[in-house]
Amino acid sequence: MEEPSGSILTALDELAETAPEKGLSLRQLFDALDERAFGAILFALALPCCIPFLYAVPQIVSLPMAAIAFQMVLGRSEPWLPEKFADRRIDKAGLERIARSGRRFFGWAEKIVRPRLTFLASSVAERIVGALLCLFCGSIMLPFPLTNTTPGFAVALVAFGLMARDGLMMIVGMIIGTSWIGMLVILGPVALKEAVKAILAMVGIGS
Repeated sequence: MEEPSGSILTALDELAETAPEKGLSLRQLFDALDERAFGAILFALALPCCIPFLYAVPQIVSLPMAAIAFQMVLGRSEPWLPEKFADRRIDKAGLERIARSGRRFFGWAEKIVRPRLTFLASSVAERIVGALLCLFCGSIMLPFPLTNTTPGFAVALVAFGLMARDGLMMIVGMIIGTSWIGMLVILGPVALKEAVKAILAMVGIGS
C-alpha cells in the first residue's frame, strides 16, 4: 500500500482507495498517518464517531482514541498505540465511509483553518486539551443511541485545530464537547430513569 500524501482528508481518501477488502488494522492506519501527530491520529479515529448510526466502528476506535488523548495529558511528544488496540480492524467499506464523511463534515475546515491563538498548542495547554478529550472520548463509550456523534465531532474539530495550530477551531471543538458533557450530567440520570421505566413497562413490570 502506498503511503498517502497531502492533507489529512486527501490521505484518508488514498487510504480508503488503496486498502484491501479486509480493510486496515489500527496499527496500519497509525503507520500510514506517520505516527508523529496527535492531531492526525485523533482526527482519523474521531471521524467514524461523527457518522450517525454507524455501529461497531465507534466502539472499535473509542478506547484507542481515549488512550492517545491520555498521552497528551502525560505530555508525550509523540503518540503511541497500545498493543492491545493495534489489531482492531476497520474494513474497506468502513474506511470509504470515513473518507466520504471527512470531506462532507470537514471539507470546509481546510479552507478556513490557519495558525491563530497558537498558545493552545503549547505543552501545558495540550495537557489540558488532552484531559478534555479524554472526557469526550469517555462519553462516546456510553451504550446509548447517538451518544457518539456530538463528542466525536468535538474531538475531530479539536484534532483538526491541533494539526493546523488553529486555537480558535480547538476552542470551538472544546465548547461543543464541554456543552455535551454538561448536558449528559444534567439530563443523563433523567434519560436513564425513563429508559428503565420504558423497559419495565415493555416486560409488564411496574405501573
